[in-house]
Amino acid sequence: MARLPELAVFDLDYTLWPFWVDTHVDPPFHKSSDGTVRDSRGQTIRLYPEVPEVLERFGSLGVPVAIASRTGEIKGAKQLLELFDLVRYFVHEEIYPGSKVTHFERLQQKTGVPFCQMIFFDDETRNIVDVSKLGVTCILVQNGMSLQTLTQGLESFAKAQARP
Repeated sequence: MARLPELAVFDLDYTLWPFWVDTHVDPPFHKSSDGTVRDSRGQTIRLYPEVPEVLERFGSLGVPVAIASRTGEIKGAKQLLELFDLVRYFVHEEIYPGSKVTHFERLQQKTGVPFCQMIFFDDETRNIVDVSKLGVTCILVQNGMSLQTLTQGLESFAKAQARP
């Protein structure tokens, strides 16, 4: 079997869910009696459909998962992670504005995982460019996180590990 990353890291906005938590939706958020997550205006909020399965897959592979988000709406992002029952998947959360390089430096310090053993999924090219300079395998997410993107990411990681 191909080598697996020692840490998988995800962005939030337009990676796990199809909006910017700091501009497109209005916190505080709540879960309706039918289990639907809504913002303060009553707008229904959803994850990309395959996100729970992607996170489960990493769990079944024994790969720890973390978050690196530069949103300024920290409280709202954390509330959504709780309401969507995603908190259980993540061993670390780095959610604050600024360069994702800082997020990864902190993740590396907390976990001891070398950058070259991490994989990162994000929808913004600027983050991919910055973080890849650290030696992290970075995957550009184009239409939300999916099982196909997961498979492509793990293949890219395995190829990067095979290089001398």
